[in-house]
Amino acid sequence: MQYQSTRDSSLRVSASEAIVRGLAPQSGLFVPECFPRADLEGWKHLSYPALAQKVLAGYLTDYRADFLQDATETTYGAAFGGNAGRTVKVQDGLYALELWHGPTCAFKDYALQLMPKLLVEAKHNLDRRETTRILVATSGDTGKAALAGYAGLEGIGIQVFYPNAGTSEIQRLQMATQTGDNVQVYAVQGNFDDAQTGVKKVFADESVAQELAGRNICLSSANSINWGRLAPQIVYYFYAYFRLVEQGAVAWGAPVDFCVPTGNFGDILAGYYAKQMGLPVGKLVCASNKNNVLTDFIRTGTYDARRTFYKTASPSMDILISSNLERLLFHLSGSSEKVRGWMQELAQTGVYTVDAETLAKIQEHFAAGFAGDEEGAAEIRTRFAQDNYLCDTHTAVAFRVAEECRREAPMVVLSTASPFKFPRDVLSALGSTAPESDFAAMAALTKKTGVQAPQSLRELDKLPVRFTQVIEPDNIRAAALG
Repeated sequence: MQYQSTRDSSLRVSASEAIVRGLAPQSGLFVPECFPRADLEGWKHLSYPALAQKVLAGYLTDYRADFLQDATETTYGAAFGGNAGRTVKVQDGLYALELWHGPTCAFKDYALQLMPKLLVEAKHNLDRRETTRILVATSGDTGKAALAGYAGLEGIGIQVFYPNAGTSEIQRLQMATQTGDNVQVYAVQGNFDDAQTGVKKVFADESVAQELAGRNICLSSANSINWGRLAPQIVYYFYAYFRLVEQGAVAWGAPVDFCVPTGNFGDILAGYYAKQMGLPVGKLVCASNKNNVLTDFIRTGTYDARRTFYKTASPSMDILISSNLERLLFHLSGSSEKVRGWMQELAQTGVYTVDAETLAKIQEHFAAGFAGDEEGAAEIRTRFAQDNYLCDTHTAVAFRVAEECRREAPMVVLSTASPFKFPRDVLSALGSTAPESDFAAMAALTKKTGVQAPQSLRELDKLPVRFTQVIEPDNIRAAALG
């Protein structure tokens, strides 16, 4: 399997090269040149680690089979407490794929517990001996998951950049208390798009690459712009489908719809890859919060980032530039020239419009909706009152949009974070006055619902804070060179 760039389809690299480099030249993204076909019959009874090995083997063809088997077994075993890919019934026809039972209580663990192993093996495959410096822009959950995955790895350093005052207190402390000599964490004045744009500029800056190369350092990314981050997320769509068949919720071969709370478009794009591999996916429903640029785009074909940026109760979705959408546009338009032009328009003017044929293909696979904080809070309240199901603010947005977009097919909502990562907002949604402290709110939420908070979150306030530096977006370059 070779990988090509969304902005230059003539470029071809191996999976190992794509993962080590992270970003393609001209700020393009690496995509697979084709979609491997799934063996649905052969895979349907596999354990999660075994299924992950099969799915990834189709894409990572230059990786040894024994490595993939060992990496998936060690990644998806004890760290997920036997809950990898847990799919639960919320009500008839509506299910939750709970992706927050990993070490950092967010869906990013599925990729970022495995991705460090993929990177180390890729360097071995390519005989690369230099130090790899990972740069990560995060709207909340990616940062901690990446730090947890890469901390302490020899030959790798990681720098995380998050929007100052743009995450929950729990998310901030998860990053600021991270241990490890090879980690650095910076708060960036501005929003996630400011942090992400600053990191992308560093990757595109040849002078940075040259200076680091002189010190035997190369840059890579753990954001979903890196193929090694996106590929592992394909697996849980298959696993959820197989579990629904086992539960009698869907007939074998019948379609299932998935509703995904979406920011950077990576998680929902993984569902598109699963569909292209042969999984019976009906609609992929893109759920946005008040920052609903993706909803407008999927409905109209015009991507217009020239709008007010809102800080919401679902901060991981507070994004106006959704990077992974570029990959979808490449697959559906079949033209790196078109994609390059659209991305140039976006960078220069803040807006672009795709052609009618591309829009029709998008709408064939995707539907979209959005919900504000009030609608999300009402959904948290309704799901707990009616179904005794407690969800976080991001999952609540997806539940609300899922209700609007439900068809005859079963609907699976991707539940992307523990409700205890946002305890004040969840507690308020349930009608209680939330204390100022996230930790007091966590205890109050447990008392009100009877649901126990994950131990890793309960103990955060007892850990020493290591990182407090706040920088301007223009200083991301200096931090990356430091």
